[in-house]
Amino acid sequence: MFFKRFYCILLSSLYLIFLKNLHNFILKNIDNEGLCCIFAKKLKTINSNQIMAAGEEKKRYSEDELKEFEGIILHKLEATRNELNFILETLSRKNDNGTDFTANSTKLMEDGADVSEKEHLSQSAARLQKFAQQLEAALIRIKNGTYGICKDTGKLIPKERLRAVPHTQQTIEAKLKAS
Repeated sequence: MFFKRFYCILLSSLYLIFLKNLHNFILKNIDNEGLCCIFAKKLKTINSNQIMAAGEEKKRYSEDELKEFEGIILHKLEATRNELNFILETLSRKNDNGTDFTANSTKLMEDGADVSEKEHLSQSAARLQKFAQQLEAALIRIKNGTYGICKDTGKLIPKERLRAVPHTQQTIEAKLKAS
């Protein structure tokens, strides 16, 4: 039981550190002349003039492209639900003392750690639920034919951005203007 808790806390902590470092990395690599598009393993800067090259501007993604995005979203949704279920199962074990319970005095010291751990897990569960809802909303936008269109500018969101953040509703430019 102790190792499961430790493992869950460790994974949650590593996930938060990863997100913080990723956010800092993206902020450091965006310059005024271009926008940052994240590929699977490399970073490539694209000038915004190149996005609308040759005067061609697509209004919607093709059916094949939408199926690719749907696959990405379904994969992330399954992983999110699995992680959420694990956290909820961990939280539902209220009075499980396991083999750690040896005396009442040690139980009093562990109560504070248990409360802190449950708060952390509850916050993680809330974030995962919100993320799952955003992914489900993206699936609905695919069905409606509005997926990949920026809600602020009406332009297509670059494929690279949708692959990295499939639930997004804004281009990088619109997001930066909003913040």
